[in-house]
Amino acid sequence: MSGPAPLLEVSDLSAFYGEALVLDGVSFTLDGASAAIVGRNGMGKTTLCRAIMGIEPPMAEGSVRLNGRELDGLPSYAICSAGIGYVAQGRELFPSLTVDEHLRMIGRRLVSRGRWSVDRVYDLFPQLAQRRQLSGAELSGGEQQMLAIGRALLTNPRLLLLDEPSEGLAPAIVDELLDTCRTLVEEGTGLLVVEQNLGVAARLADRVLVMVSGRIEHETQAADLLADEDAQRRYLGVESLSSAES
Repeated sequence: MSGPAPLLEVSDLSAFYGEALVLDGVSFTLDGASAAIVGRNGMGKTTLCRAIMGIEPPMAEGSVRLNGRELDGLPSYAICSAGIGYVAQGRELFPSLTVDEHLRMIGRRLVSRGRWSVDRVYDLFPQLAQRRQLSGAELSGGEQQMLAIGRALLTNPRLLLLDEPSEGLAPAIVDELLDTCRTLVEEGTGLLVVEQNLGVAARLADRVLVMVSGRIEHETQAADLLADEDAQRRYLGVESLSSAES
């Protein structure tokens, strides 16, 4: 008798930009808790996120399942409703909307659906509560990332998909966001983080998958990759962890 289906199962996933193959048969599973996908720029990490979420480019072939449910062919809003909360690289906020408007336009649609509410997001990120009437364009980078995460949480996801969450943020802000993400995992939200920064990825997930040229080339424990400078040079193009964190 088979056990429960993995939280996320990606099988032979390929995607194209025009005729250019960007994802080449990507396969992996996430059974729960957290995992990280790392790799240099241009390896297909963001395309993988977009393909999982049903955003252009479309899947050419392959399968994405959430708790055994096939998501292939669903529009992105239906994938979100199925249980994947997506925080895109660059945050993709509306510059003219206030913090409160960003959150309440999601919260109105999902009232009573799950444990997350606008007030609970403000409890998680008190700094946002203090800036609720500021527009997205007036927030700092860290505050924008908090807002993007809070907006995703309002969909009450089973899995939170974060694309380059540390990009452009000061180390102190990164530390704060990492603490928040670890708390979410401890409370039962699955986490798949896509990062170029190995140090950040290793602090969020014990399991690391390395993407090279559109494929998952290597899978290991974060501690093992941190200790293997040769692998860091080969897969990530850095001389050491200190280089990766710079």
